[in-house]
Amino acid sequence: MFVADLSAQAEVRRLAAEVLASYPRLDVLINNVGKIWANRHVTPDGLEHTFALNHLAPFLLTNLLLQRLQASAPARVVTVSSGAQSMGRIDFDDLQSERRYSGQRAYNASKLANVMFTYELARRLEGTGVTATVLHPGVVRTSFGAEDPSPLYRVLLPLARLFMKTPEQGAATSVYLASSPEAEGVTGRYFANRRPKRSSKASSDAQAAAQLWHVSADLVGPGGTRSQQQDGRGERG
Repeated sequence: MFVADLSAQAEVRRLAAEVLASYPRLDVLINNVGKIWANRHVTPDGLEHTFALNHLAPFLLTNLLLQRLQASAPARVVTVSSGAQSMGRIDFDDLQSERRYSGQRAYNASKLANVMFTYELARRLEGTGVTATVLHPGVVRTSFGAEDPSPLYRVLLPLARLFMKTPEQGAATSVYLASSPEAEGVTGRYFANRRPKRSSKASSDAQAAAQLWHVSADLVGPGGTRSQQQDGRGERG
């Protein structure tokens, strides 16, 4: 078992190094991370916590492990998003929510970023034997949001928990995309309840997804993305 604080980029890099040192091949990477905070918090890297943890952590980890995944092809990258992506908006002028902050708005944007990242990754990996899919797990009964809940969240949570999925039920689509023969070769698609669904219109903006990729690469710093993939989808190593 490897343990890391994924909100800190140094920890993500340490985790990737430990995984690479331990596993000569990687068949599947499941990016499953998501938190929401009522108030704005900053990571050790000086980044807004929601965007850093929910988007930049899987972006960085995937890129650090990508060469091993490609060498192990066929391989799969599965990223857990949320139905909240449908309400998300990427504001490139205020990615760190410095001008105004809303916990729900920041969360929605980060989950939209998960989808856009997956679609762009699928485009960049076309023909490599590595697929990239993204999913909505459903509303799952976990400690999500408990660290810094809003007053409304505190009030509604006890009732909402009665209708939430168990963690096992919430993991079903991730497991399906990671291991099912039916999902072999499927890439650049969004799923819910183990079925392909249409994600938001914003998530299909290829130009914005490419911009998000480049901005994210700048934010994670040197070594976060393979140089062969920095400029254009046609260059692969």
